[in-house]
Amino acid sequence: MSEYFFILVFSVVALAVVGGLLALSTILGPRNPTPQKNVPYECGIIPREEAKGRYPVRFATIAMLFIIFDIEVIFLYPWAVSLDQTGVFGLVEMVVFIFILAIAYVYVWGRGGLEWD
Repeated sequence: MSEYFFILVFSVVALAVVGGLLALSTILGPRNPTPQKNVPYECGIIPREEAKGRYPVRFATIAMLFIIFDIEVIFLYPWAVSLDQTGVFGLVEMVVFIFILAIAYVYVWGRGGLEWD
């Protein structure tokens, strides 16, 4: 139980430091907004009109699919390291895992989820 005490103390100190710094920046920070400061800044180009459209959802979908497949591939490393300990059972389990991953990949590919267009 004593090892958890130090984790609790560390968490309390970290939260106190973060809260204190946020409070200090709110209290001591300058507040003089001007219309020029409220204009979005993008590479020195002054915006002349509103944005023309919404951000494409296709990019976010492909990014999420990449993260999902990337995280699933991370499970291959511990399996490869412990293959001699898990034996045939570990091999069969990883084949099932890769098969399920391949089904998901083929499904997404067939639905056009990986097309950039």
